[in-house]
Amino acid sequence: MPKQVFFVLQDDSLVLDWAGPAEALRLASQQIAELGMGAEPFELHFAGATPESTGSVGIQLQALEPLPQALPEGSWIVLVGRTSAAEARQATQHELVAWLARLAPGRPGLRLATVCSGALLAARAGLLDHRRATTHHQHLDDLARLAPRCTVLQDRVFVQDGEVFTSAGVTAGIDLALHLIAEHAGELVAARVAEQLAVPLRRGPADPELSPLLAHRQHLNARLHRVQDAVSLAPAEDWPLERMAALATTTPRTLSRLFAQHAGTSPQAWLRGVRLALARSTLQAGASVAAASDAAGFSSELQLRRAWTAAGWPGSPSGARRRVN
Repeated sequence: MPKQVFFVLQDDSLVLDWAGPAEALRLASQQIAELGMGAEPFELHFAGATPESTGSVGIQLQALEPLPQALPEGSWIVLVGRTSAAEARQATQHELVAWLARLAPGRPGLRLATVCSGALLAARAGLLDHRRATTHHQHLDDLARLAPRCTVLQDRVFVQDGEVFTSAGVTAGIDLALHLIAEHAGELVAARVAEQLAVPLRRGPADPELSPLLAHRQHLNARLHRVQDAVSLAPAEDWPLERMAALATTTPRTLSRLFAQHAGTSPQAWLRGVRLALARSTLQAGASVAAASDAAGFSSELQLRRAWTAAGWPGSPSGARRRVN
């Protein structure tokens, strides 16, 4: 069954707040099907308190779905912003606030994501109390006033607190969508969506370091993406430089130059990073060091340990293994 995602649109909604994330989710569904990832595709809904609204650039939106009175388990609600913070004072928002307070998104089984001043609507419904959150820098004071029990964080692209995700808005909504896609369907799907959108993958300043599957994909070079897609799908296969160069329809020397220029690393170093990331996730799932080495494409446990040490990772592969009772 597809994952249900409900974008809640208000009058004068900022179009990029919802169009960017919605397009990312649409493309993710295509990639999930194409790659056979096994994750649920996304089914998008656009709902509102009224069946019609006007977007920030004057576009007329019609046939919006009514606000759902019940949602399937695992659904997402996305609250988007308006061109001003005026919704914090408008009586017409009472229906939305009451609906949100009743559904209480952000609890297990019902995820809440806000874009830009959509966080103000969540704040009015009491959904950000005792949580960390952010919003567009122009609305930080409004958020602090509306949700005095919320820890408002500045200078963040997005913030996650449990099942509540808040973003700074506008293009930051795309960053949040890419993060949610990676969490739901895997980093390869998110990377390919970012490539199609022609945007680099970014992260907030307080977010954990991106995995090697994403960290060297902040570029728009189609030939490198082709190589990185193929390797990410089958990292345990044999990947000599010549094979990677053939995929990019270039020479090994030129491929190395392109990697240095666009990805800031070498093909071999990037491949080792991908394999290390896969080995660590396999170990954390409870596999043995031998099984993790094999799954990630290392020739032996010793090669994995040497790569682990050379990368400066703390501890050892055996220490990273989750103990399974």
